[in-house]
Amino acid sequence: MIQTTQRLNKYLANLGVCARRDVKQFLKGQNVTVNGERVKEGGLRIDPQKDDIRINGSKVVAPQLVYYLLNKPKGIVSTTADEYGRKNVTSLIPTKDRIYPVGRLDKDTTGLLILTNDGELTNQLIHPKYHVDKVYRLTIEGAITAAQLNALRRGVLLDDGITYPAKVVIIRTTPQKIFLEMTIHEGRNRQIRRMCETVGLKLVDLQRIKFGPLSLGALGTGKFRNLSVNEIASLRKSAKLIPLE
Repeated sequence: MIQTTQRLNKYLANLGVCARRDVKQFLKGQNVTVNGERVKEGGLRIDPQKDDIRINGSKVVAPQLVYYLLNKPKGIVSTTADEYGRKNVTSLIPTKDRIYPVGRLDKDTTGLLILTNDGELTNQLIHPKYHVDKVYRLTIEGAITAAQLNALRRGVLLDDGITYPAKVVIIRTTPQKIFLEMTIHEGRNRQIRRMCETVGLKLVDLQRIKFGPLSLGALGTGKFRNLSVNEIASLRKSAKLIPLE
């Protein structure tokens, strides 16, 4: 039997009303009612299909869910706003919907980035316990030793703990460069760059080419497209979520 109810704090966070960690303060400061009763506890179970949920008297209506795949260019930050005024990824997609990236690619990393307003899917995709793979192409200047390759594959001790083992394959080599393909399922800040630095590799280019079942394909740099119904379903499956009706 499919569970149709969920906690109020999770529901509000998934709608983008506020971050899940901020729901408690939000409920204290806002007039949130469920079926006419003032609510201050986020753990209340609600049924979005049946319950009347309001904020300051206005009915909360779930937005139409949208899903985009972007080929992020270099020099663009993966945020919805930037304190330094730098161009961000949401500015590349002309939509009135409030979308946000699923995880981040740092400013100098290019490639596949998912943007959506589906908070539930986002939370599942970026959580390491669901093991959603992300595949990257790395360009390394110079050579790579067997010890360095094995270190990446076993896990690298970073300042925030040891990484999970990565799948690393040498794609091709030249006298000056090594081209690798690396698969990880974590999403730590600048993880691959820090892994390479720790084992003594000079990473000169980094591109994400796959996220779960999605591939970048021939999508041009700075271009985007909508995800198909089948792609959304496969993403939800990879994140251990039931299909959308």
